Amino acid sequence: MKKRSEDVQGRVSELLQTLKKAKGQARIQALKELKQVVAARATAMKTVVDEGGVSLISSLLGPFTSHAVGSEAIAVLVNLELDSESKTNLMQPTKISLMVDMLNEGSVETKINCTRLIEKLMEEKEFRAESISSHRLLVGLMRLVKDKRHTNGILPGLSLLRSICLHKQVMGLIVSIGAVSQLVELLPALEPDCLELALFILDTLSSLPEGKAALKDCGNTIPNMVRLLMRISESCTQYALSILWSVCKLAPEECSSVAVEAGLAAKLLLVIQSGCNPVLKQKSSELLKLCSLNYTDTIFISKCKLTRTIL
Repeated sequence: MKKRSEDVQGRVSELLQTLKKAKGQARIQALKELKQVVAARATAMKTVVDEGGVSLISSLLGPFTSHAVGSEAIAVLVNLELDSESKTNLMQPTKISLMVDMLNEGSVETKINCTRLIEKLMEEKEFRAESISSHRLLVGLMRLVKDKRHTNGILPGLSLLRSICLHKQVMGLIVSIGAVSQLVELLPALEPDCLELALFILDTLSSLPEGKAALKDCGNTIPNMVRLLMRISESCTQYALSILWSVCKLAPEECSSVAVEAGLAAKLLLVIQSGCNPVLKQKSSELLKLCSLNYTDTIFISKCKLTRTIL
């Protein structure tokens, strides 16, 4: 095992030396092999870092880098432990710009690697929101999330979008590219882990006036949120309830009746009677009260009956 470990370290050193001199196809080939070694061996990762490989590979990313070189370099970097200095170096506008280009035009694997690397960079406290305040980045990200043929991009795409929407100055841009209605339409097809991320994003965007308006204007917001109450997890119920509250408060007469017809009253009673968080129960009671204002007592009580269709 010691011999094998030394062989791996030796091969990594050779590949890094090759990268210093190689151009064109030889550079791509060296990066491809380095990617395979790093993916297979933890010792290879450590050797790359210890021998200054991170700054060497990062230096290959720039305004004139071909996508063939860029995609292989990022495939290596995304699997390495990056220190603060390396992350700051990778945050240079020309490097971020290349990642955004490849997020839009690369293979699915490259798109996912760019997404994961940008999210890694966002963990750095020196990270500036203007780096991600890009229409092209957000459009590429939504395209990845909506790609029905390659569903392995949905989770990393939503994960990065979640990190981005925590930056207030970018939230309006996310709404402006039509992300709200696109995410609402995706909800029924998402797996639970992706669903929770998508609901978190929508709930966060609902704190903006334009986010609320976009949710209200999307015809499937209310039925999809009602369906999710008490279905997946307490977190999903919490986000769905918060979104329904935002929409119904924005246009009580219009939205409350749509919500009640979609079975909201019965679902709220389920939340109130469940072992959920008391804050959720309180919010459900308030929303139930808001929804009842447009109905006589008798009609509203009939709307509260649980039927098989809404469960």
